[in-house]
Amino acid sequence: MGEVKARPAAILLALASLGGCAHAPSLPPGARYVALGSSFAAGAGIGPTRPGTPPRCQRTAINYAGLLAERLGLSLDDQSCGGATTDHVLNGWNELPPQVAALDAETRLVTVTIGGNDLNYVGNLFMASCDPAKGFAVQGRTLPCRPPRAPNDADYARAEAGLRAIAAEVKARAPKARLVFVQYVRLVPDAPCPAANISGDNAVLTRTIGERLAAVTARVARDSGALVLPADELSRGHTPCDAEPWAIGLPPGHDVSKGAPWHPTARGHAGIAAALADLVD
Repeated sequence: MGEVKARPAAILLALASLGGCAHAPSLPPGARYVALGSSFAAGAGIGPTRPGTPPRCQRTAINYAGLLAERLGLSLDDQSCGGATTDHVLNGWNELPPQVAALDAETRLVTVTIGGNDLNYVGNLFMASCDPAKGFAVQGRTLPCRPPRAPNDADYARAEAGLRAIAAEVKARAPKARLVFVQYVRLVPDAPCPAANISGDNAVLTRTIGERLAAVTARVARDSGALVLPADELSRGHTPCDAEPWAIGLPPGHDVSKGAPWHPTARGHAGIAAALADLVD
């Protein structure tokens, strides 16, 4: 697959959010880079699992962090994990330590994609595209379809509090690091199509979750002095319904070996990595 280039307008939008940090020095080769986040950072389903990855996490070598580290010659510590919430980043998850524990004074770059699982974003997308005749398959079990449930204001407030706590932990543990919040890619198209397999009402509900999460993330980044990579805007023309999708929906008969449903594709991760390289180098 050829190199994916981010659209200049979106990069300018990202740079505009940096304020005084827009002209920060380039990261030197070998600089320590810690990647935090959920499956949207880990790269669920887009390739072989990175050696040493905990079974639940599904990190791949071609996720955006891996591609960025290779491109810029950075020393990557990838802590991202499928299913993670902001609480897991901060406080650990059963056998897993807190993702922020990987941060130290030598860290020079931190990327974060998190918050979707706090709002059951993908869970709602699965339910929105669930076939009542077949149910919902998870971990070898078939469960009945359930109606999607929109998060309430308290849910968004908790997600925002978690994002703010992560920004504070990065500042305290890695004071010399640039922090970049990477937005979730756009998942729900403006017009339905078989590749997305989602009804109009459910499309509105789930699209709203993505848009509100993006607004919350941007607000936290602004208030904490962090950077924002607007992957939601970069992928506006790359939904599951577009010619070059950066995300997979849940079409009938989808083969999960070709990528996790309602997650970024390998092309999506490559696009994010290219945009990040322009943003931080």
